Amino acid sequence: MKKTIYDVAKEMNLSPGTISKILHNKGNFSQSTRERVLSYVKETGFVADSSARILKAKQSFTIGIVFSDIAHFGLEHPFFSSVLQHFKNYVERFGYEIVFIVNRIGDQELSYLRWSKVKKVDGVLIVTGNINKPNIIELVNSDIPAVSIDILMENLITVISDDELGIQLGVDYAVKSGLRRLSCVSGPLTSRAYFERLSAFQKALAKHGLIFTEKYFSESESYGFTGGYNATLKLLEKNEDIPDFIFAFSDELAFGVIRALEESGYNVPKDVSVIGYDDIYLSKHFTPSLSTIYQDKKQIGEVAAKKLLELIEGKSLSEVESERIPVTLIVRKSTV
Repeated sequence: MKKTIYDVAKEMNLSPGTISKILHNKGNFSQSTRERVLSYVKETGFVADSSARILKAKQSFTIGIVFSDIAHFGLEHPFFSSVLQHFKNYVERFGYEIVFIVNRIGDQELSYLRWSKVKKVDGVLIVTGNINKPNIIELVNSDIPAVSIDILMENLITVISDDELGIQLGVDYAVKSGLRRLSCVSGPLTSRAYFERLSAFQKALAKHGLIFTEKYFSESESYGFTGGYNATLKLLEKNEDIPDFIFAFSDELAFGVIRALEESGYNVPKDVSVIGYDDIYLSKHFTPSLSTIYQDKKQIGEVAAKKLLELIEGKSLSEVESERIPVTLIVRKSTV
């Protein structure tokens, strides 16, 4: 049987898009990679017309990644980096490469949409972004297929965790454990996830006949350990009766919550139970190991990838604007 570009890509451990671009003298690749492909072509007799499927479809087999770092937590963020890795693994199985779409390269500044067109991407994954920024609005309303794993907008398909379920699971567990002074520590409420989790927390309390009060709520000024630490100190300062349960709306916040409690003379979980949200790798190794809400990062990444590829192939997904992925409660030693 005649070899296809997919056979060549598999043998060379490269993507079909890379093979096609090199054969047609396009793309920015290292000299060694280019020479390796051209040498293979010469030795095997593989010819460029085997990539006709790609050329005929007018696809670049490239997907753009928009990571508008409004939270300043960077690509090392344990949740988003893991979801992105699973997304990348999935699309690569279908011959796609990923490229980051940025605002500025050197002295050149273009919109996300313009850069997407310059890169000739087939579709875009919006990891994070500000829904009020013209850059994001323009891209979402363009003809380039787009999916997000964080923001909710009209005309945008989004794949995220079922935060209402996650918060309900945590509150239900606290109440069943006999805890009644339930409080929460949130990251900045400008974040869609934190805003939704706070709203879900209020609903979950009401379900159990408990009243949400501001004295048992503390909003962090940042997203990580230090934010959780400082928010907890503020929470303790305004309460004579300290809470017996703190729901931190991320694991990194929860780490700061626990250290602030311990340094203030309280034992976790004897005096205060703490639950986080995410189940990042460090959670089970922290001391005490963190009870948390597990988000299925693999499923989020793969479902987002599947939906984006379907959009690229021309399938209509307008009936489903977002999909909520189920979460589970992981009980460890930070709760009674």
